[in-house]
Amino acid sequence: MSLMVERVANLKTPEECAMFEKNVLERGRPDLAVAARKRALELRAEKYGAGSEPERQCLEAVYAYEGVLSARNGKATRDLRTWQLIKRHGIIGAVERAVNREPDVNGYSALLELGLEDYAFEEVVLRHADLFTPAAVDCSRTRIDGWKTPG
Repeated sequence: MSLMVERVANLKTPEECAMFEKNVLERGRPDLAVAARKRALELRAEKYGAGSEPERQCLEAVYAYEGVLSARNGKATRDLRTWQLIKRHGIIGAVERAVNREPDVNGYSALLELGLEDYAFEEVVLRHADLFTPAAVDCSRTRIDGWKTPG
């Protein structure tokens, strides 16, 4: 493992990740900035307390989408609708419902720009298809295919 990759792995808080991301971007290292973003998502999901790997990935997707919303709004923005779903239906149930609502096409594009396209709810559903309904899996596959096909 390279020294810089090891430094990313050793970041302990989302705030440290944000500072590291800013510094490496200034040094022309967008690859390390993406790694720091991913580490921050991992740390947030760990802090929330996911009960399984699929739940952790779902939480990381929520936090990634909040990053998109925050960038869009120019200030920290929570995805209140999804957090309400998590409270009512659990993490997996919330993602199930999230992929069955109207898609945020711009959200996927923004995740792609940030190097975080694997954090789309639909991507998580496809990675853990056995935990979701066939309808949610089909919807996710159709959306991802549509987003990845140049139109």
